[in-house]
This record gives sequence, C-alpha cells and structure tokens, in this order.
Amino acid sequence: MATSIDYIEYVCEQIKEVGDVRYKKMFGEYMVYVNDKPVIIVCDNTPFVKQLDCIEELMKNADKGYPYNGAKEHYILDIDNADFCRQIISTMEKVIQVPKPRK
Repeated sequence: MATSIDYIEYVCEQIKEVGDVRYKKMFGEYMVYVNDKPVIIVCDNTPFVKQLDCIEELMKNADKGYPYNGAKEHYILDIDNADFCRQIISTMEKVIQVPKPRK
C-alpha cells in the first residue's frame, strides 16, 4: 500500500512549526524535508527516521522497522504525538546536512 496524499500532508502538518517543511514523491513514497534537509521517509503510511545518535535516548522505546527492502533499520515515528515529533525533528535537523546538488 503506497502512502496517501492525505497522510503525507498530515505528517507535514504535525511538524510544520520546526521550519520550512515540504515533501517530495520518490519511488512511489515520500521524503519529508525540513529546511531542505531530509528528515522523514514515509512508506506505506508509516513515518521513519534514521537511527541517529542525537535521538537515540529520546527514541529508546520506539518501534523500529525497514521503510523498504534493502534499507537500514529506522525508528518509526509516532506522528500522532506532535510535540514529541517536533522535538525529534528539531534535534535531527541540527545534525543533518543539506544534500549536495547532483550534477
């Protein structure tokens, strides 16, 4: 089941206070960017974030899963808890780099 447009817009609405939020369709699923940094991958209506050291303690009780075949294990973000999501995304946004443009 692919991610619905309603769900991806809900994800963006939940974290809109952390910066400039946008999404891009990629391979039938979505990447959510904050301030041009890729922070959430949404696959099958499930938001995933990378297992970064900066959020390890905050996400210690989070479920984990694989967004797609061949991917590394990610944390599953409880997007319904908006305050917690904004805390996670704000923390991640400080350490994630803006991707370099492809030539």
